[in-house]
Amino acid sequence: MAGKAIGEFSFKLVATRNSPGPAGSVLIEANWEGTTTGFGAAFDTVTYVGGPKNGTYSECATAYLDNGDGLSALGQGTYESSGKHRWRTQSFVQISDGRRVTGEGEIDLASRTWKGTIFGG
Repeated sequence: MAGKAIGEFSFKLVATRNSPGPAGSVLIEANWEGTTTGFGAAFDTVTYVGGPKNGTYSECATAYLDNGDGLSALGQGTYESSGKHRWRTQSFVQISDGRRVTGEGEIDLASRTWKGTIFGG
């Protein structure tokens, strides 16, 4: 990822919903919640399309900063299998304050966690 590491994120899976997608695929909508360095408490709804080994996703998030302010964000990314029940993720996110960040992480499906690093310009 381009840029300097500016923080980390740590999410726990709250709920999922599966629905029919294009060309016989299954859309997986996941709700994550957790913390992100510099952004406080964060809530992220992510829609994955593809298969169990790789695919793409879009995300829509809100964050509630320690000072009481809030931010929203829209992003997109890719995932690929990185081992048994694990997906490696890469994303690009546009934040409502004008910043753009990227992220690298790993989803552990067995423990229902998503952890990684945030990079900024």
